[in-house]
Amino acid sequence: MQVPSEVPVMTLSNAILFPQAMLPLHIFEPRYRKMLADVLAGTRVFAVALRRGDRVRETPASVAGLGLVRACVTRPDGTSNLILQGLTRIRLGRAVQYRPYRVHTVQPLPPAGNSGLVVQALTLRVLELAKNRLQQGLHSFVQSPPEPPGSAPVTLEAFQQALEHLAQLDDAEQLTDLVSATLLRDPRQRQIILETPRLEDRLRYLVRFLQSNTEESADSDEE
Repeated sequence: MQVPSEVPVMTLSNAILFPQAMLPLHIFEPRYRKMLADVLAGTRVFAVALRRGDRVRETPASVAGLGLVRACVTRPDGTSNLILQGLTRIRLGRAVQYRPYRVHTVQPLPPAGNSGLVVQALTLRVLELAKNRLQQGLHSFVQSPPEPPGSAPVTLEAFQQALEHLAQLDDAEQLTDLVSATLLRDPRQRQIILETPRLEDRLRYLVRFLQSNTEESADSDEE
């Protein structure tokens, strides 16, 4: 689909939206209730951006994920649960609206591409590390926000099947996004993967993060 020139932006402290990922969200703030109503009446798309921790004022990171509302359930109290599907990475431009919610100009970022022996080698290493994490079980997975009624939670088997499917497709970029969205617990690490332009660099970061997280999990188990 064509990316609008301006989109609403939801700024969160711990959620990162990757392309093709499904992000469950609970909408309860009045400003975001208004945003959701406007979105559902229009394009059904909005951006999710990580809140910058170095600013006193609520400021979104410059690179965010654009998502499409796939399902939404509104409760009698006015709150809503929804599933947002990631469409593409975007760079946020100037803010054209601040109240009741942010609206920014946006520019879609191009795919990173899949090529080179280094990318292939790093992809194999990511697969190896991801499978090691699978052996640790679901307790090591990223904790997601509450899921809307009727949605299917991420399971160990589903993730493993998706991982094997992407490995067969030789889609290193999508595999990098899937593993980052599912296995990286620190939102700052996920944001680094989201905003890094080159696929080779994303993979290097991901290998480093997975190795570090695996070592931390092993130390925790020993304690």
